[in-house]
Amino acid sequence: MKGPIAIKTPLNDDVCRSLQAGDRVAISGTVYALRDAAHRRIAEAVGRGKEPPIPLAGSVIFYAAPTPAKPGRIIGSMGPTTSTRMDRYTPGFLELGLKGMIGKGKRSEEVRSAIERHQAVYFGAIGGVAALMSRFIKQLEVFAYEDLGTEAILKLEIADFPAVVLIDSRGRDLFRSIAEKG
Repeated sequence: MKGPIAIKTPLNDDVCRSLQAGDRVAISGTVYALRDAAHRRIAEAVGRGKEPPIPLAGSVIFYAAPTPAKPGRIIGSMGPTTSTRMDRYTPGFLELGLKGMIGKGKRSEEVRSAIERHQAVYFGAIGGVAALMSRFIKQLEVFAYEDLGTEAILKLEIADFPAVVLIDSRGRDLFRSIAEKG
């Protein structure tokens, strides 16, 4: 089994096209952590003609929110949340240039099609090991919507964050291919 593919954010079409469903990756660079409330707020702002508070072009979003940090740590446990809760917002974010998402679980057919149309990638992170996953986060900044508390938008600097390509830029879906193999 080959080792993980090292990728750095921001992502572009060439990087996204080079990845295939099932590839293991080690992601480094800037990602933005946000969940339901921040997605809704961004979508409402864009609907009113305002710019999103994060630069979506080439960006990667991590569907997660941390627990409070223990003394001496920059972050508490932080693992992926169920991605389908963000499906209603994802096609619009991809239209604005989003290139990657990190989460867990299946995505809707609408999201899969939008990922393919916009040459993006959906990565899966391991659920249930949030304390371990937080060790790949090297810096954290509350970036926007601080009033949302644990659902504020966080700017994270990550190093070699482990993930798997679940949906690639050609629309190949790892969940679907496994189900078809039966």
